[in-house]
Amino acid sequence: MEKDTDFYTLKGYQLNENIIITYSMEDYLEMICRHIKENDYVRISELAQMLHVKPSSASKMVNNLKMTGLVDYEKYGYIKPTEKGLEYGNYLLYRHETLNEFLCLVNNTDDETELVEKIEHYLDKRTVFNIYKLTNQLKK
Repeated sequence: MEKDTDFYTLKGYQLNENIIITYSMEDYLEMICRHIKENDYVRISELAQMLHVKPSSASKMVNNLKMTGLVDYEKYGYIKPTEKGLEYGNYLLYRHETLNEFLCLVNNTDDETELVEKIEHYLDKRTVFNIYKLTNQLKK
């Protein structure tokens, strides 16, 4: 007997989720939050350098983040996450760190940043949390 399941393309699933920000925007917000853990703010030029993009691309993406209410930014000024942006950004950092730790454990490596960057956007919060729990169990 066939199971009645709706299948979509990746884009179709994304549209069904009503995603607030794009995966690229997540990468920018994650880097902003990573940087402000040690600094009070970040500038467009620094962000562009950290993400290996042109300053004009970073500026456009930061303006998109500003429109969603995730960062405060004035042209030629400092970028700071809003309270909502910091909450979301901290989750993005947690997700990244959780996946990196898990993949390093599985692959017996010290760093899996490239692989994490390629897959992190496709996992929901429940799965990330379960990977976190599994990683802690495997480490014991």
